Amino acid sequence: MAKKTEERRQRVGIDVGGTFTDFVWLDGGRLTVHKGPTTPRDQSRAIVDGLDALGVAGDAAVVHGTTVATNALLERRGARTALLTTEGFADVLAIGRQNRPHLYRLSLRRPPPLVPAAGRFEAPERLDAHGRTLIPLDETAVERVAERLAAEGIESLAVVFLFSFRNPAHERRAAEIIRARCPGVMLSLSHEILPEYREYERTATTVINAYVQPLVARYLARLDEALGARAAAQGRPPGTRRVMQSNGGAIGLRQAAAQAARLVLSGPAGGVVGAFALAKQAMNTETPEIITFDMGGTSTDVALCPGAMPHTSESVIAGLPLRLPTTDIHTVGAGGGSIAHVDAGGVLRVGPESAGADPGPVCYGRGGERPTVTDANLVLGRLHPDRFLGGSDAVRLDAAAARDALARLGRRLGLSPEAAALGVLRVANATMERALRRVSVERGHDPRAHTLVPFGGAGPLHACDLADALGIRRVLVPPNPGVLSALGLLMADVVYDASHAVLREAAALVEDPGPLREAALALGASVREVLRKDGFAEIALEVRLDLRYAGQSYELDVPLGTPLSGASVARAVAAFHAAHEKRYGHARADAPVEVVTLRVRGAASVAPPDLPAEPPADADASVARLDASPVWFGGEAPTPTPGYDRDRLRHGHRFEGPAVVFQYDTTLVVPPGRSVRVDARRNLWVER
Repeated sequence: MAKKTEERRQRVGIDVGGTFTDFVWLDGGRLTVHKGPTTPRDQSRAIVDGLDALGVAGDAAVVHGTTVATNALLERRGARTALLTTEGFADVLAIGRQNRPHLYRLSLRRPPPLVPAAGRFEAPERLDAHGRTLIPLDETAVERVAERLAAEGIESLAVVFLFSFRNPAHERRAAEIIRARCPGVMLSLSHEILPEYREYERTATTVINAYVQPLVARYLARLDEALGARAAAQGRPPGTRRVMQSNGGAIGLRQAAAQAARLVLSGPAGGVVGAFALAKQAMNTETPEIITFDMGGTSTDVALCPGAMPHTSESVIAGLPLRLPTTDIHTVGAGGGSIAHVDAGGVLRVGPESAGADPGPVCYGRGGERPTVTDANLVLGRLHPDRFLGGSDAVRLDAAAARDALARLGRRLGLSPEAAALGVLRVANATMERALRRVSVERGHDPRAHTLVPFGGAGPLHACDLADALGIRRVLVPPNPGVLSALGLLMADVVYDASHAVLREAAALVEDPGPLREAALALGASVREVLRKDGFAEIALEVRLDLRYAGQSYELDVPLGTPLSGASVARAVAAFHAAHEKRYGHARADAPVEVVTLRVRGAASVAPPDLPAEPPADADASVARLDASPVWFGGEAPTPTPGYDRDRLRHGHRFEGPAVVFQYDTTLVVPPGRSVRVDARRNLWVER
């Protein structure tokens, strides 16, 4: 894949988390990391503050992972949104599917639709399944809807007409009418957002885009303006600005603002990209088998990479289906800021509520009163007040306040502060263990055959406990795990995905692949156009098919080889049978197969950071050893445990647990029974 030359002198990856905003600054061959408090009301403030603190040039290239879209969905604080759809289909959004995620829950409460009934409008029009007009669009009805939008102060409108993925003419005409009468209303058209079949998922995804688009667009405009003003103040031209998408690829701000739903997993995707790239280097293979474990301040994100980056076109965000290409990540509400409490039945619970960045954990001294996972780690000696964030004065941990908070919790449970803290960690670990099993055991993968890669500010604190619970023998801790998501942003290709509904028997396309070839060429041209507008000339295309057995309601995606021919379609069908056998334990080679969706991904590669290896040093790690301190690993008393300064660890150093490794962006806890070695790229391998 061709590499594009751009601002190599200075590039910055910026990942906004629930508690901290992380920076990785690449200046020539020098890598600098920084963490600053997130500013939830306007994330761009923390970004500008961090760039100023680092002294980054105004013309540096910036790649950004944002949580604006995610937070809008999780907190239901999106734009005032309406839906315009085919007459008779306004309730598709409320009816949804009959899925029951909790089979034995008698009173199941589904999350309310993002658009209430009063905001769902209909227009007489109808296409058949082939896109032929049955009922012309009633333009007068659309004009009446425009009047209602203006009267009710609607910010954003989703337009979803039946079978518009076959023929978008009615959606386009409705958009012209709305734009002429309501120029301030943002529009999301289903044939642009998700030109695929399945009415509920297409409607829900288009509505999600409409719901978050105004917030994302305003935020990206503020960020663009702030970075532009900063560059102008330095007398420099503005640098390239991109945003990470959920699919693990970056895209320009303009495209990101138009299709904001593609940013819902923006930050977590960067972490998986970074972990997979570093694992390839550390394990000297293009197909590392790893499980990524990203524990931040508010949540934990896990993904299984079976030799490749995991992708899916089906995900659920805040109880809502999002049918767009995403990195296959499972998220749970357990992070360093997760609040511990005793429920009405006297049971200890941890999360999903988080103390966030403000006020944060009790030990931050910003007004928090309820104990968190971070407070528990501090009480147990796994965090050190003088070594948090490298001893920076930005956040000074108050161990006494944390112990008081755990003491209050312990009194409700009849436990000492330390026993209560151990209980908090066990409950939080159990939640994260279930997430790791969800992406491995429940999908037919043995976690013991994989390497665990922890990152995020809190990941290395808990990694060994979780590895022991899952039988994982090796843990790979990257050099800067606390900011790996930000580093991953600098390693990501610039990517754009497009899709086309096919809905034809594979056998017919084996005989005559012409329609499929024509659709693939059209999609490829549209993908190239988007990436060329972002400044790239050399673009690699990947073509895939979603296939299923006739009558199934779910699909598996497989690659479609080039050149596109009947033979390549036949090979894709054979790959589908094999994939079905691996995933579900059976295949039906004699059953008819349907081609449901054609997918094209375009990628333009950006030169990743060069992380050179270093020659081996003396194997004696005592040069990095610090004074021992008491650390609780369980039992009735703490264990005297030496500390290590990671900045002084070198290639070839080895030591045994128990140990605690301190560095600026995280802390690694090594329990008894595990050993640590440092490789040529200064990764830590924690092995049993």
